[in-house]
Amino acid sequence: MGIVNPHDQYHQSGRTDVPAPGALSGALTRILGQMGSRTEIPFRVTFSNGALYQNREGVPRFAITFKSRRAELAVLRFGHVGLLEAYFDGDADVEGDIAQGFRAAFDSGFDGRVTPLVAVRNRWHEFRFSNRSIAQAKINSRFHYGLGEAFYRLWLDRIGMMYTCAYWKEGTTTLEQAQVNKMDHVCRKVGLKAGETFVDIGCGWGGLLFHAWEHYGALGTGVNNTTEQVDELRVKLAERGLADKISVVECDFREIPGQYDKLLSVGTLEHAGRDGLKRVVQAHADAMKPGALGMIHFIGHVGVYDTEFYIRRHIFPGGWIPSLALAIEAMEQSGLEVIDVENLRRHYALTLDAWAERFDGHWDEIHALDPARFDERFRRKWRTYLWSCAEMFRSKNGHTHLFQVLVSKGNIGSNYPMSRAFLYSQSN
Repeated sequence: MGIVNPHDQYHQSGRTDVPAPGALSGALTRILGQMGSRTEIPFRVTFSNGALYQNREGVPRFAITFKSRRAELAVLRFGHVGLLEAYFDGDADVEGDIAQGFRAAFDSGFDGRVTPLVAVRNRWHEFRFSNRSIAQAKINSRFHYGLGEAFYRLWLDRIGMMYTCAYWKEGTTTLEQAQVNKMDHVCRKVGLKAGETFVDIGCGWGGLLFHAWEHYGALGTGVNNTTEQVDELRVKLAERGLADKISVVECDFREIPGQYDKLLSVGTLEHAGRDGLKRVVQAHADAMKPGALGMIHFIGHVGVYDTEFYIRRHIFPGGWIPSLALAIEAMEQSGLEVIDVENLRRHYALTLDAWAERFDGHWDEIHALDPARFDERFRRKWRTYLWSCAEMFRSKNGHTHLFQVLVSKGNIGSNYPMSRAFLYSQSN
């Protein structure tokens, strides 16, 4: 259909009470028309004055309703960020398949058109909430990860509560198995062995620490700057009687104590901040004994881009996604040899699908945990975050990926396998 006159469309179908678009909805229709022409997904928009727009024939997969002129103005001023924030505030509603809404947006590149006002807001956020300060980094971490184990338990996997990309190798059908796959994948990449010491940077609730002890006999030290997670993990260690095998240290990622035989860093570099990447990577290198192997698993851009503002503003304050090139440069400058790089982008789409489905399915239980904290505004923010990120990692137009970089401190020795074959051997 392209850009249609919604009055004519509905007049033809027998509806005569829909007003013609005004100047404001007309301006939005032109923007949405550009988006709608670039996706095969049919959708419908209802403006605050009752005017309607549909991009093509067919049953709409999702529908957007603007409930106020303020919401419409927000889109003109802030683009997709304005639309999302209007949804968070209840000034706009989204009905139908929200994942298809994000897929249509990524199909059309709607998220790539950053308005000048959003650029200014993003710069101010970096100035105000940057993780360059250890004190601010802790505040930022607790904002997101300090929401409580009870909240995360309702939608993460039921084995290790891993809050990072899973590994969906062929034949994997459940989130639980995919997360076990991931833990084995990283442990085997660094050749983790019984009696070895390793540091788990950003250890969460200890799923990887427990797995490495139970399946590899390795002695782990978890590093975490989120007080709530550290306290919850210490309770688990006491309950399992493993305080002499596994330890946890509450500190910043730039203050890792000691040196270890192996290093596992799963989802850490995203919290280094724009100005802190080299310092955080150097801290990784400093925590490795000479000749040690390390696995650094992180979300990274292909190319240098600003990190999505709405994610930083509402979900991960201070978060910053580095480019793969900048991350590897920082590793090289820290004396680390890059041995292997694996891209798990598509695996993250499946992981986020599972999290989003569980989040939506358990919302009533989440809300009941703390109705004041986990309110409708929170629900809209978090389902937006989960479903939009799933489609971001799935999009053919995306530049955000998930990398696992295997490194050694100094040149790797001759005892490491010459190919990846050992990772996929059925006997291991």
